[in-house]
Amino acid sequence: MLALSRWKIILVLGSLIFGILFSLPNLLPDSVLAQWPGFLPHQRLNLGLDLQGGSSLLYEVDTAALTQERLNDLSAEATQELHDAQVTFHGLASTGGAVTLTIDNKAQIDTAASGLAKVGGTTTSGREVLVAHDDAGNFRLTMTPTAVQQETRNAVLQSIEIIRRRIDLLGTKEPDIRQQGTDRIAIEAPGESDPQKLKDVVGQTAKLTFQLVDESAPATDASTVVPPDDVVLPYQETIGGGAPRFITVKRRVAVDGGMLTHAQMGFNPQTNEPVVEFRLNGAGARRFGDITTQNVGHPFAIILDNKVISAPNIQSPILGGQGEITGNFTTDSATQLSLLLNSGALPAPLKVIQQNTVGADLGADAVRAGVIGLAIGAGLIFGFIILAYGLFGVFAAMALIVNLFMMFGALSMTQATLTLPGIAGLILTMAVAVDANVLIYERMRDEANSGRPAMAAADHGYQRAMSSIFDANVTTMISALIMFSFGVGPVKGFAWTLSIGVLTSVFSAILVTQLLIGWWFRVTRAKTLPIA
Repeated sequence: MLALSRWKIILVLGSLIFGILFSLPNLLPDSVLAQWPGFLPHQRLNLGLDLQGGSSLLYEVDTAALTQERLNDLSAEATQELHDAQVTFHGLASTGGAVTLTIDNKAQIDTAASGLAKVGGTTTSGREVLVAHDDAGNFRLTMTPTAVQQETRNAVLQSIEIIRRRIDLLGTKEPDIRQQGTDRIAIEAPGESDPQKLKDVVGQTAKLTFQLVDESAPATDASTVVPPDDVVLPYQETIGGGAPRFITVKRRVAVDGGMLTHAQMGFNPQTNEPVVEFRLNGAGARRFGDITTQNVGHPFAIILDNKVISAPNIQSPILGGQGEITGNFTTDSATQLSLLLNSGALPAPLKVIQQNTVGADLGADAVRAGVIGLAIGAGLIFGFIILAYGLFGVFAAMALIVNLFMMFGALSMTQATLTLPGIAGLILTMAVAVDANVLIYERMRDEANSGRPAMAAADHGYQRAMSSIFDANVTTMISALIMFSFGVGPVKGFAWTLSIGVLTSVFSAILVTQLLIGWWFRVTRAKTLPIA
């Protein structure tokens, strides 16, 4: 095993060069790295929230609002099905966790039941909606618990992706966005020192719709009675600070925000006021063109999160799939709305459960403490191994240095996020690497004491220690994989660092020291081991 094979030399030198090249960008200032040749690595380690400061938020999906929104959709579906079946009804409402209505003609109960059975979709365990009625024609549509759970699960997964796009548009590097439990989302944004800015961007649902106004049913307040296929909505802002204003719009959505392909802040050429310019996809452009062609002279409401931004009259057909949203915008609010529309609408409102901010100074102190801790740990490990094993301890220390370069190189190449627990993982892997050398050297000592020649004792020491080293590191790797799979945040960072460290430490403890000891034997022709 101590033979100086060419492949061993190439592998060790290549690993050392890899570690140095990929670790070096972390030590260079930005100005120098900008002039770094393009063929050389530029990746750096990303510092976690605890090391560079930033904001963390814990959100909870508003399942009540999510369920209510789905019930409103079911109410619209029920209305359509009954209209298609020519069944008359009254008292349509979607409150109390159910859609309720009453059939006018009892002779149509069976027809209504058949039509309402088509409302909703299916889940893995069956129908999404349960339909019940009595002999008086009172119908009640409720969502099954399984359907509610499925809606919540889907809302969380969709929200995570949308939040990620929104934060990316802010320019925040490597945000950590993950699910907690069944209905919560944890967000860590390193470098983002303004949690309010983060909340403003993340928390707004930004569900945009275009709906026709029902001019025949003017609304004076939120409790105004309107036809079943209408809904009363408030204006987003009251002009001049007067009394709240309300407007009646059709429940049916003419065009929704999902058809937007792009939105940006602009200025109205006549008034020079900030507006949000938008562009629709092909299907949205056709639908927008049809709606505006058929309703020239009538108001068309632009609705954001169930509040009317504006309801301008359609002056002429809009056929190009492009338009603008006007309102009482400032430059900042128009820019933020365009950002939200570009990233997509959240499927449900989010409630802030917890908010934390880590200052940049505190993060710098954590970095300083981590570096000091790493230096002290490395110094103690180097001191122990050299005092215990002399020259071979020096070889082990050199292997540890190679191990450190390889670990930092691998972490930089994968652009991992380094946290304080991650630094603890680095120190732990150094101890694991020394543990492997201790096993090897003690086996060498036993073999030499049993009468084997120095070269044979060293060779057998590696061979006999391999099974123990393998078992110990496989156990550590399994633990790291479990922590990475089920852990969150710092635990996952610790597990990732530990996993890389296990691989590099085994390589350095075995192959690097083998090469150095083999070279030593070739140069000195030693007859005894310095550790015997």
